[in-house]
Amino acid sequence: MASETSDKKINMRVPQTPQTDCVLTKDALTFLAELEAKFGQRRLDLLKKRKERQKRYNAGEKPNFNPETAHIREADWSIAPVPEVLQDRRVEITGPVDRKMMINALNSGAKIFMGDFEDATAPNFDNIIQGQINVIDYANGELEYTDPHTGKEYSVDKNPALMIVRPRGLHLDEAHLEIDGRPLSGSFVDFGLHIFNTGKTLAKKNMGPFYYIPKLESHLEARLWNDIFVYAQERLGIPHGTIKATVLIETLPAAFEMDEILYELKDHVAGLNCGRWDYIFSYIKTLRNHPDYILPNRADVTMDQHFLKAYCVLLIKTCHKRGAHAMGGMAAQIPIKNDPEANEDAIEKVRADKLREAKLMHDGTWVAHPALVKPAMKIFDEYLTGPNNIDKDCPEETPSAKELLIPHRSNITPDGIRMNINVALQYISAWLDGRGAVPIHNLMEDMATAEICRVQLWQWIKFGAPVKDDNDEAIIMTRDFFEMALDKEFDALSSELSNNQELSSHLQTAKAMLHDIVLSEELTAFIPQSAYKHLTTIGT
Repeated sequence: MASETSDKKINMRVPQTPQTDCVLTKDALTFLAELEAKFGQRRLDLLKKRKERQKRYNAGEKPNFNPETAHIREADWSIAPVPEVLQDRRVEITGPVDRKMMINALNSGAKIFMGDFEDATAPNFDNIIQGQINVIDYANGELEYTDPHTGKEYSVDKNPALMIVRPRGLHLDEAHLEIDGRPLSGSFVDFGLHIFNTGKTLAKKNMGPFYYIPKLESHLEARLWNDIFVYAQERLGIPHGTIKATVLIETLPAAFEMDEILYELKDHVAGLNCGRWDYIFSYIKTLRNHPDYILPNRADVTMDQHFLKAYCVLLIKTCHKRGAHAMGGMAAQIPIKNDPEANEDAIEKVRADKLREAKLMHDGTWVAHPALVKPAMKIFDEYLTGPNNIDKDCPEETPSAKELLIPHRSNITPDGIRMNINVALQYISAWLDGRGAVPIHNLMEDMATAEICRVQLWQWIKFGAPVKDDNDEAIIMTRDFFEMALDKEFDALSSELSNNQELSSHLQTAKAMLHDIVLSEELTAFIPQSAYKHLTTIGT
């Protein structure tokens, strides 16, 4: 199956079905080909710049504010006004573009639902296509679901959350769609199909199109997205500035370019978001060659620690200076059934997290489960005197570049190592099975948290980090220690899956994958890039 533009065509490397026909129309494929032709090389050039910058960091350079863009940071300017429909974002819920989960999220009582094609969705082609069908049905007011097992019917309430779509990051490909034998950009596919199939409908209903943009590392990448937005609006007859994006500041380099990112997107931006889990991952990855910046057990790296608090404070101050929303991050806790005491403890952790954000003057926050909307909403209802805090300043002092880098000091323990291995194994196995948001040990894990687990293991081994055992005696993290712990966690999980051949196979693949990326000489940039081949249906 192919769609031609003037000189290019897209080949779809999976069988044509009624579902693909619904999404990948001839005109939609033409639009994707146009995006790739106009912006594909710029994307690749920017990804190359990421690698060049990382080489400088590896050689000793530290992230810092760019003197060449100081005039933007120092000038007096604001973004274009945020539309009324996006003014109140005090609680947002996130989740994959699974039909049933989308309906539950839209009905959760949250102000916004982020439909996620990225970290909460395993990007096999069925998930991507079905997700696009679901967002089309949402735009058309036709999103319904009947559970085939129970017969229970689900439909969207009269006053649902507003949906914002998150496409995949610029670094990810879509292997099932090609031009001249090269895969299309996953971000272009997710964005392009969504705006082509729903953009005008959403604009007429004053419901969008709105986006969350992930994994940006520079203002030049923001400029690329702005140019894509301008082109898409002109091409599809949508008024300039209708698209509004919220950029996730979830990479360490981007934290030093927040003003510049807002400036590049000023006609099309609504705010910035503290994407905390990917930010921790990026902190470790960016400073991988600097032993002074090793972080302790993942559970100890909390948002009140210096480098994380500094990043939140800078984001809030930057956004409110420019008239943009400063969104808080994800509380990973989920309700715990059949254990009231543990459940209350989990909810109290969410309350404390949201109280911290509200006191800093965030304009809203994220939760991972419908049951956590009300506790989070109660906190922000108490601290918001209007729809948002844009007219208020964060009470903290503006942090310096040095403060954005100060690591948290605590211990690395055998339990912390085992937990990282256990979570990574379980999450990667589920991802291979087609699930991107996975409850593990009473937390909602997605790709970002799995990335933290494996990159910590890699860095701890690289520098032979000291590990304090149960007797408070220091040992050294080694390859042998990791392999022994990996075997132990694998064996324990395997016994739980002994009656499920398919999941056992996924676990075996996850073990091999984790072994290779943790013990590789060079740090693997992203798990999905190395694991994606297992999700493609090409050649099967």
